[in-house]
Amino acid sequence: MVLDDTMSAAWALADVLAGSRGRAGPLSLEPALEREFEARLRDSSGLAFRVALSVLRRREDAEDVAQEAFLRAHRSFGALRDRDRFRAWLVRTAFRLALDRIRGERRRTRREDAVAVEARLTADSVEDDAARGELRARVAEAVAALPEKLRLVTVLVAIEEQDLASVARLLELPEGTVKSRLHRARKELAERLRWLATETH
Repeated sequence: MVLDDTMSAAWALADVLAGSRGRAGPLSLEPALEREFEARLRDSSGLAFRVALSVLRRREDAEDVAQEAFLRAHRSFGALRDRDRFRAWLVRTAFRLALDRIRGERRRTRREDAVAVEARLTADSVEDDAARGELRARVAEAVAALPEKLRLVTVLVAIEEQDLASVARLLELPEGTVKSRLHRARKELAERLRWLATETH
């Protein structure tokens, strides 16, 4: 399945229900809850997928993580106390699942990234491509080294281009806290990238 910002919630819901039958028997919600779940999924699924993709950097892995987040959301939807916070809950779930996947596949990811960088090197601009690939790898490594709370605001603001007010609402934090975390994240990234640069010279 290919997920994007225009994906239909009905399609996503069908996949979620099919997956739930395969894993833990059929799951169903009351019709009114099912309709509400579908509407909230339509509103939130694109951002949850993009957050997973920003962390994992591989579309297939991000699709798997997003589907797992949707499945968990469907299973828990009836028990959620405040369904108005569903969007933030789904995004955080997708983010944490993506981090779990990285922790479990760190070695394989490094090998695949190295192969992908090599494959992108072409005869006409080997040095330029290598430099760009090395820079991307350094930035990704620096972002991955951030503490989780700093990494999430970095992904949402710097990569997803969400404004501070939107991120504050999404994470249910004061805007000042988001701004402070982003400042700390940028400072840590600058220090980490400086350290990585000196390490290679």
